[in-house]
Amino acid sequence: MTTISLNLPQPKRGALLGPKGWTGVFAALLAICVLAPVLNLVVPEGNVFHLSDYSVGLIGKIMCYAICALAMDLIWGYTGILSLGHGLFFALGGYAMGMYLMRQIGRDGNYKSDLPDFMVFLDWKELPWHWALSDSFIAQMLLVVLVPGALAFVFGFFAFRSRIKGVYFSIITQAMTFAAMLLFFRNETGFGGNNGFTDFKRILGMPIATPGMRITLFVLTGLVLVGFFLMARWIVGSKYGRVLQAIRDAESRVMFTGYDPLAYKLSIWTLSAVMCGVAGALYVPQVGIINPGEMSAAAGIEMAIWAAVGGRATLIGPIVGAFFVNGAKSWLTVVAPEYWLYFLGALFIAVTLFLPQGIVGLFRKVKQEKKL
Repeated sequence: MTTISLNLPQPKRGALLGPKGWTGVFAALLAICVLAPVLNLVVPEGNVFHLSDYSVGLIGKIMCYAICALAMDLIWGYTGILSLGHGLFFALGGYAMGMYLMRQIGRDGNYKSDLPDFMVFLDWKELPWHWALSDSFIAQMLLVVLVPGALAFVFGFFAFRSRIKGVYFSIITQAMTFAAMLLFFRNETGFGGNNGFTDFKRILGMPIATPGMRITLFVLTGLVLVGFFLMARWIVGSKYGRVLQAIRDAESRVMFTGYDPLAYKLSIWTLSAVMCGVAGALYVPQVGIINPGEMSAAAGIEMAIWAAVGGRATLIGPIVGAFFVNGAKSWLTVVAPEYWLYFLGALFIAVTLFLPQGIVGLFRKVKQEKKL
């Protein structure tokens, strides 16, 4: 019996970004690190070019959402895993940061106690065990990564091993998030109950409500977003990324060719959870509050909407979608708050029916038609 060996050439890895892509990245870095700080801190108020503190906070918040949308694109757009529970990982990262910020208040709280105000109100005498390292910035930053990552790994292992997929997986993720929300609403869990954490004073010993700290958090969030985008771009262009896309398109065939989908799905699922946890940690000091509402069903659904509106499997699309949807939300909730949810639902239906490739797909289609 003759064995035939086929030495087929492997596809070469292309450049991380093309000239236009790197130009866009450098333009974004310039806007984040130079333009925004100058317009906010140097240009005086009243000037038409002044960037207000409100705008800095709003854009910073949306950049946190964009990180979540990017994480959603990695698992949904490129791997075919639709999660409606990523709001849980976002909230866990936010709570880890919030615990540290609450300890930084010290005796400046309403009750002048070393314990957070809500614990004094509930007549607690000492910190619960899970607050043991909450005064350490390094320890809490590790928890920002480890807690969402560990939960995602354990959940994903059992779900993917059982080959749960499609709408069943989406429902289970939402059920997990809802259960966690009910748990965090309980006062005895030590997470502030319905009110959560707020009234932050300092971070790393420095006042948090200052223009300098506000713009520092803004710049840090922007750099993390750009860094995650480049990482995601590298992932989807690698052999690992091609396997993820093959799993999305035909998981059974991937198994027949000798690959184990479990390892690939579990790793990208855990990574996306960690990205959301980091986004939550950056979100809390900028917004000034974290409560169980961030784990609501609507929060997870909105993340999927950002990715769908911007354009799945494009990386830049979900970022665009996060800015578009949340920018519209900020405007509509002021102009016509009673119509916001109707607009969101109509937008999602319109995109599903008429723009299956999202905003980015529409621009690409128009560009191709112009070339013809």
